[in-house]
Amino acid sequence: MQKPVEVLIVDDDTEICALLTDYLADFGLHSVAVGDGVAMRRALEKQRFDIIILDLMLPGEDGLALCRSLRFLSDIPIVMLTARVESADKVACLEVGADDYIMKPFDPRELLARLHTILRRAHGRAPAFVPAAPVSNDIRFGGWTLNRATRELTSPTRLLIPLSNGEYRLLSAFIDKPQCVLSRSHLLSAARGRSMEAYDRTIDLLVSRLRQKLETDTTAAPLLRTIRGEGYILDVPVTA
Repeated sequence: MQKPVEVLIVDDDTEICALLTDYLADFGLHSVAVGDGVAMRRALEKQRFDIIILDLMLPGEDGLALCRSLRFLSDIPIVMLTARVESADKVACLEVGADDYIMKPFDPRELLARLHTILRRAHGRAPAFVPAAPVSNDIRFGGWTLNRATRELTSPTRLLIPLSNGEYRLLSAFIDKPQCVLSRSHLLSAARGRSMEAYDRTIDLLVSRLRQKLETDTTAAPLLRTIRGEGYILDVPVTA
C-alpha cells in the first residue's frame, strides 16, 4: 500500500489551515499545520514531510526568509501562498527556491493539482490522490442540521440559514460538547478569528446573534441556555 503524502502547512491564518487540512484529508493526504517559522522547524525535526505549503506573510520570519533557509538544508518541494499580486513578489518566491506559488484567495482544487504536479516532478511518479470514502457530514440537533463540509445550517422547516465564520465556529463548539456547560473563555477561544478581540462581551454578543438564528420558534424550549456565572449550554442531544 502506498504511504500517504505528508504535508506541512505553515500559515498563521487558522481558517486557511483548517480548510486545507480537511480538504487534503479528503484525498488521503496527511497534514500538519503550524503558524510560524519556529513551529515549522520543530515540526520538521519531529517527522519527514513530502511537501511544504508556506505562506508569504508570517509573524517573525516571513515566507521568503523561511524558504531561503529551507533550501540550504533540503530539497523538499515548497509551494508559496501569497496575497500579493505584483510580479516582483512572484519572481522573488521562485528565486529563493520555491517550486511554485499560488495566489490567495485560491481554489483548493487548483492547489491539489499543483501539489500533484510538483510531487510527480520531484519523485518521478504521481502519488495517488484518491478521495476518501464518503461519510456523512450532517450533524443534527433539535430539528436543525449542520453540514460541516459545506457549513450549511438548515432549519427544521428546511430553510438555509447563513452563518458568519464566528457563528459557525461557536456553533461547532457547542455541537462538539452538547449538553455540557461551556465557559465564556472556552467559547471565545473556539469562536475567535483573526479579527476578533478577546473582550468578555464579545462572546455574549456572538451567542445572542446565534440564538436569534436558532430560536425562531418562541414557543419552543431554548436550544442555548445561559448558566449564570458559568457560561452557556446547548441543551439538546446531537446526532451524526
